[in-house]
Amino acid sequence: MNRRNFIRLAGGGTVIAASAASLSACGAFSGEYPPAAVEAWRGPGELGDPRKRALAYAITAPNPHNLQPWVADLRVPGRITITTDPQRVLPHTDPFGRQILIGHGAFLELLVMALAKEGLQSEVRLWPEGELPGDLKGWSDRPIAVLQLSPGGKPDPLFAQVLQRRTPKSDYDTTRPVAPDTLATLLRDTAPALPGLRTGGTVDAARLPALRTLCWESAKVELLTPRTMMESIHLTRVGPAEILQHRDGISLNSPFIRAVTALGMFDRTAPPAEGSAAYKSAMERFEGHSRTAMGFVWITGGNTRSDQLNAGRAYVRMQLQSTALSVGVHPMSQAAQEFAEMAPHYQQLHQLVLGKPAPRAAGDETVQMFCRIGYAPGAVPATPRRPLGQFIRA
Repeated sequence: MNRRNFIRLAGGGTVIAASAASLSACGAFSGEYPPAAVEAWRGPGELGDPRKRALAYAITAPNPHNLQPWVADLRVPGRITITTDPQRVLPHTDPFGRQILIGHGAFLELLVMALAKEGLQSEVRLWPEGELPGDLKGWSDRPIAVLQLSPGGKPDPLFAQVLQRRTPKSDYDTTRPVAPDTLATLLRDTAPALPGLRTGGTVDAARLPALRTLCWESAKVELLTPRTMMESIHLTRVGPAEILQHRDGISLNSPFIRAVTALGMFDRTAPPAEGSAAYKSAMERFEGHSRTAMGFVWITGGNTRSDQLNAGRAYVRMQLQSTALSVGVHPMSQAAQEFAEMAPHYQQLHQLVLGKPAPRAAGDETVQMFCRIGYAPGAVPATPRRPLGQFIRA
């Protein structure tokens, strides 16, 4: 939230705004996350078990709403069994768990890459006890994948980018176009040996307006649907104490939003009222993200549970490639969401990207990931991660 929006929110409380700015200047309000909340991005440290060292890298994987739903069972030597925490799901914006499993795929890909760095080869077996059902109510800790480990493993050149990878959640620099050659490099080597997946994208000026409009219109649906907006609000962590306590969800740590919260003016019990400053601030943020998109990339394929996992594996490779290129890749996943109110935009997404109607069956081609690309104007912060021990069953 910028200074202008804060003053508007405070209803002319310029004294409060000035006080927040003063506290920020003297260091009482730092916009940086607590160091312990982002310690995962410093690497595994002195862990003895190579499986734990690999997991320390894997927990930096991108995932929806930063829920970090992964669980790793290490009770069998030479093996890692991956399950999901059925409580860490998004029933309103992701009613079938598709996006959660994409996050699991990203985690799985980083884990395989990190194990290779440790000199271990991974034989990955998906769904050893059968796929999770489509209804989140039936989800359990059924294994998503079992990794049987053996000596070997070929180091992946993209692994060097793992701890530098970031997701820029800011407006992009509209004076810096993304070159077609850069887009081609970004899409290269994204989905090796992953059956049925395709990657694509565009920086064509003629195609961008319709895709930008789709991003904005679909974002408004999520923001204006009370239950989907509240899903995000319930996962919002404000200030260093909350961020450090949870180390997940949506972290907000600017001096102004912290001052507003301290004054009881950031209500997290209901969606922002239409026309309120909080409402306008949220709208301005997503409108800016949409308007400043300098191109788009996407991942498509079937829509089985394995397809969803593989889409996540491809997506994190795309982000690692983007890190090497210093190009931002930020999911604008609203139009790909499958809750009822989003249906018209879901249809339009498939028409604009694939040139055909939205899928009717699991084998039909589906847009699994849809992201804007561009250049962030400044440094992008690392996102908080929970302590490694919270992910391990030993």
